Amino acid sequence: MPIYEYRCENCKKTHEILQDITDEPITECPACHENSMKKMISVSSFKLTGTGWYETDFKNKTTSSSKSA
Repeated sequence: MPIYEYRCENCKKTHEILQDITDEPITECPACHENSMKKMISVSSFKLTGTGWYETDFKNKTTSSSKSA
């Protein structure tokens, strides 16, 4: 399940909420209990693990055709 960031327009606190993608957005602030929560746009990140990825297997390899050209 993704983690969404929300910010309360009333008390200005931010909250990270774990919820399903099909869940309704949170509206009530857990801190001040006002209905002023807004979903923030935030950067997502992930790490590729294992083999077969460009980052882990092919990024630093040079081919023989590029050396002879």
